[in-house]
Order: sequence, then structure tokens, then C-alpha cells
Amino acid sequence: MAKAVRFHETGGPEVLRYETVEVGDPGPGHVRLRHEAVGLNFADTYFRSGLYPVPLPAGMGVEAAGVVEAIGPDVTNVALGDRVTYTGFLNTLGAYSTERLIPAAPLIKLPDAISCETAAGMTMRGLTASYLMRRIHDFKAGDTILLHAAAGGVGLIVSQWAKLLGLTVIGTVSNEAKGEVARAHGCDHIIYYSREDVAKRVRELTNGMGVDVVFDSVGKDTFGASLDSLRRRGLMVCVGTASGPIPPFNPQMLAMKGSLYLTRPALADYIADPVEKDELAGELFGHVAAGRIRIELNQRYALEDAAQAHRDLESRKTTGSSVFVI
Repeated sequence: MAKAVRFHETGGPEVLRYETVEVGDPGPGHVRLRHEAVGLNFADTYFRSGLYPVPLPAGMGVEAAGVVEAIGPDVTNVALGDRVTYTGFLNTLGAYSTERLIPAAPLIKLPDAISCETAAGMTMRGLTASYLMRRIHDFKAGDTILLHAAAGGVGLIVSQWAKLLGLTVIGTVSNEAKGEVARAHGCDHIIYYSREDVAKRVRELTNGMGVDVVFDSVGKDTFGASLDSLRRRGLMVCVGTASGPIPPFNPQMLAMKGSLYLTRPALADYIADPVEKDELAGELFGHVAAGRIRIELNQRYALEDAAQAHRDLESRKTTGSSVFVI
């Protein structure tokens, strides 16, 4: 029998249950997938806590990689035995499982050079980095970015990609150990947000100008400093709310701080078009396969230890990517 992590009520990590589940045969447009590795993402905690409401009981997780074991009618994009990866939102919820039924549409075939473990640790983070680097802003060599959570899974990929584009990267981290990790992956300057004034330090590093773009995955705690770190007509990219939602604010503030731009993108809108998804995935896989971007799998867990994995993630003990190994 298959195993899955599910939750019957919202709350802390303790609500996660490791259960036996029955997986049937795939219907039209679906496949049965045997997982080899499952990704752990901060967004998972939003479903568990109720920030992203879903009907209960529900499965957990939106990213995994494995092998196609059965195919339903009308599936043309994958074949039996294909190694695939996926990420998404409601259409892929339930990834914390040994096997599952899933729509075939989100599945992405894996090149031989990329293992299922690596794929599970990079698909959501990597595609996020891909659209941030290739769709959000027309970067030019010499531009400067401020990257919060620079030692996290997305941060490490963005840093490396940014260096491929000739950008200067200022990263924020909580401690020296994470600072060393961020530097090793391309950060030119490190700011320790727990003891330094982020905006003041950014101005010092940019000769008073500010940065061209801020990538802020923290949210409430960093929003003000992020805006104050931007140059005139700079772009604020809100890509997450790890510290909580951003409080309401008057848009006039953007004008007062230099006619700033602000966007709150979601990965789903950048991979909804299959052609664009393939383009973003192809460039990502190409960089990883060639060794230009390294994926750091720094934490591995058993699926039954999902509650501890969530505790580690929320307490910011992790760096790079985390996966459940099946």
C-alpha cells in the first residue's frame, strides 16, 4: 500500500499525519506516478497553517519527481517508464506520498543528467529563479540586486544565475554560516539582517544609489527596508511572505520613495503556458546539467518525518534545498 502525509485540520507541524492510502488506476488525462523524491517548500507550511485554504482532509506538498507507472486515456505528453518532475499549486497538491494519481499536464520529462532527488529539490525553486531572471526584468550586465534569504533554495539558484548575467548580488542572511554559503554561490556582498540596518548598508554599498531590483521572499519584516533599498524607479518583487503577509499600505508611498514599481508574481502564471514552461525548464535544466548552476541538497528526510522537516524549515535551520527521499 502507498503512504502519504495528510492533514485533517490546520495548525502547526503536529497536524501532519503519515497514513496508508489506496491509489487506483489513472483516469483520462492522468497518470500513476511512483515517487523517488519529494520537495519541501515553504509554501507547504501555508497550506498546513490555513493561509492557503483547501478542503480538508488534504494531501501535502506540490513538488516531486519519479517514474510514470500507469497512463490513463488521452495522455500524450509522457510515456510509461518516463522519469518526470512537477510543481504547481492546487493541481499538484498531495506530493508527500510514495505514489499517487496526478494530471499529466504539469509533468516535465527529466534529462538523463538530472536525478530525481536533484529534480525534487530544484523544480519549484529553479523555475521560480528562471522566471525571476528571465521574465520579471530586462537585466543588463552591471545591474545590482538585493536578494533576501540568499542562502535559501531559491536564493542560491538566483545568485548563481545572476552572476551568469553579470549582475552584482547583495544578499541578506541571518548568520555567518549562511553568509559563507551565500558567498560561495555568487553573492558579492553579505548583509546580516539581524544586526545591520539593511537599507543603510545597501546605500553604502551602492554609493547612495540603491539597487535596481529587490527580490523579497520574507514579507512583513523586510518590506520597508526593501523599498528603502531601491534606486529611483527601481522594482520591488514580492516573492514570498515567510515572516507574514505585508500589511496594507497607501500606493502613494511608492511615489514618495522614488516612483517605485512593485509586483507580486506567482509561479503558476509563468508556467501556465506549456511553451513558456518548456522554455523556462529547458534553460534551467541546461544550466544545471552543464554545471553552471549547482543545486544544493542540504537536508534529506524520511517522509514519516514531515513534521520535523516543517519545524526545521520554519525555524530557518535549513539552507539550500530539502527533500524527502522515498
